[in-house]
Amino acid sequence: MTVEPTATTAGAAMTLAAIAATGATPRPSGETLSAQRQRIATGITRQLSDPSLATKGTWELSWLALSPDNANMAYIAKDNSGSNEFAVVVRGTVANAIDTLEDLDVGTVVPFTVGGSAPVSVSKGAMAAFTQVAGMTDESSGANLVQALARLLAGAPPRPAVNVIGHSLGGCISTMLALYLRAQPWSGVSPQFGVITFAAPTAGLKDFADLFDSVPWSVNEGYVNDYDMVPLAWAALDTAKKWYPAVHGPVAPADVKDVLIPEIEALTGPNTYVQPDNALHLNPDYDTYDHDVVKSSTEDFLAQVAYQHANDTYLGLLQAPLVPAGPVVTGVSPSTGGAGAQITITGSGFGPDSVVDFGPVPCVNPTVAGSTRITVTAPDGVGVVDVRVTGNLGTSPAVATGQFAYGGPEPVLVTGITPDTGKTGTKVTITGTGFAANPTVYFGKNPATCAYVSPTQITATAPSSGTPFGKTVDVRVLVNGYLSPTGPADEFTYPG
Repeated sequence: MTVEPTATTAGAAMTLAAIAATGATPRPSGETLSAQRQRIATGITRQLSDPSLATKGTWELSWLALSPDNANMAYIAKDNSGSNEFAVVVRGTVANAIDTLEDLDVGTVVPFTVGGSAPVSVSKGAMAAFTQVAGMTDESSGANLVQALARLLAGAPPRPAVNVIGHSLGGCISTMLALYLRAQPWSGVSPQFGVITFAAPTAGLKDFADLFDSVPWSVNEGYVNDYDMVPLAWAALDTAKKWYPAVHGPVAPADVKDVLIPEIEALTGPNTYVQPDNALHLNPDYDTYDHDVVKSSTEDFLAQVAYQHANDTYLGLLQAPLVPAGPVVTGVSPSTGGAGAQITITGSGFGPDSVVDFGPVPCVNPTVAGSTRITVTAPDGVGVVDVRVTGNLGTSPAVATGQFAYGGPEPVLVTGITPDTGKTGTKVTITGTGFAANPTVYFGKNPATCAYVSPTQITATAPSSGTPFGKTVDVRVLVNGYLSPTGPADEFTYPG
């Protein structure tokens, strides 16, 4: 069924799930697991106390554990508003949506038994993730999940509510974890267990779904964005071949329909996976989409897949406030030089907790000037490195605009093309950074006649697309050995 969401129960649950992503990426220059766990705990505590979020600032972090390989993390939070409610929250994948579809071993199924039930079939990958989460211990207390929850429930009023919550892979694990927790001998406590998932791929075959559906959960809600590819796994991935609606796009190109999706579907082998019967549908009319990635290209299709799956998209669909964003680097100036150079980093989400890495090398004593500016002294290094900022809310992603080249030349980046559609022979102005004399410009694989205008501008004539059909290609610039990376800003479309 399709629901009109509110920002209360579902919004608060999705907020708890989004908060779980805090600090997921380790610091590039390295940090101990203990230091990363503490950074994650600090970030989660900060967000749980924020009254502007859907969680209203009434939740308290009670337990947190991180797996040794950083693949999985879970925490327990207690609501102090008098609701007698606890949340067991499982973090989703730390990579992108496509990686989510590939990081579970679904070609093999293994038996899963809880509470004396007959074995049911789940994927080997889901079992591995579940086993890790169930066995992780909080280094501060030495307790695993069941032990920690037992201690918390022992001090709670009768009939406490325990909701198991997760987004993406975290939602998949949550369905198994909820069955496991419900089967434990909670002496004299009688907790009521519920499950709230978002964008969750299914964990198992029909017998698993039947077992899950047979339980009288206090809450059983599986929120699904109808244009999110991940919850189609592993039962209905074929649906995505028809995406996205042509009125907005991006329409799946041939390599997505004929290669990518079939290859992902093939990962299941002979197994037929089934989703639990608890789906609550969001965005059925494709009203929510990323307007910047709507061209019929593989790049735009995958970018839209990532957008539709994102925590922020689900929060928006549930009309809940977004959680605070982690640090983001948008610029490095100058972008070339040597060790000892004074560098200004611009971006967002910076704070007193911010530390800076040039590739795998940390900077000493960065100076943070508000939330958008940091100055540092470039450390020793070589080659072209990503400049990244880490704080209690995570590590900034590596981006093309955040690179530093030791010894030069300046990295090359295309930031825009005008016009971005046209036939063979169309005159195109390319803007960007790092341009120099004698550039080579490519429209896809085809070289174009071009002229250098300035360090930020090149003009080019669109060559033949090489096909009589419409096609979207990346316009890339090669200068001084640098070939600009691809991105939505450099896409040029030949009409069909």
